[in-house]
Amino acid sequence: MMENIYRETHRPGRIEVICGSMFSGKTEELIRRMKRAKFAKQKVEIFKPAIDTRYSDEDVVSHDHNAIPSTPIDASASILLLSSDIDVVGIDEAQFLDESLVDVCNQLANRGVRVIIAGLDMDFQGVPFGPIPALCAVADEVTKVHAICVKCGALAYASHRLVNDREQVMLGEKQEYEPLCRECFQKALLDDKRNAQSRNLFEK
Repeated sequence: MMENIYRETHRPGRIEVICGSMFSGKTEELIRRMKRAKFAKQKVEIFKPAIDTRYSDEDVVSHDHNAIPSTPIDASASILLLSSDIDVVGIDEAQFLDESLVDVCNQLANRGVRVIIAGLDMDFQGVPFGPIPALCAVADEVTKVHAICVKCGALAYASHRLVNDREQVMLGEKQEYEPLCRECFQKALLDDKRNAQSRNLFEK
């Protein structure tokens, strides 16, 4: 009897990471888990990088326009200051936050908070992105979600950038990015390289 009561009242902290390419449903899954926790009368708080203003300055909004109120932050350390007495912390677009997010999430989990993180695991060049790889390493659970390759219909591997901008951080939507499988992504990168070489020759 006492053991059952303990299980009901004791919620050990944990870190859950939801990662994948763009248009794979990461934010949808984050919103689903946060709403479920809220329905269970748990105290929840969700954060997102202040630079992400694509759909809303404050709400976390999926590509399908499902939304949940959030707190925009500029630095990961702000999460510790703003999440006292919280049962579940959600973090969207975590790839845009600083590397100290890993330590922040560990601190939260170690004090009994459930932390749910969503973010891109790779950038437009297929390179591990921001703190997500390290978060996957320390997470209790990692969920890799997949979009569908727009070229061949296979499971998408990465997000290919459609515009000529080499900055790692560039907010965008379907006009700027497309999900591609590994094979189509490699072909697209090769085409991008050839196009860049052609532009350089033309400019000379």
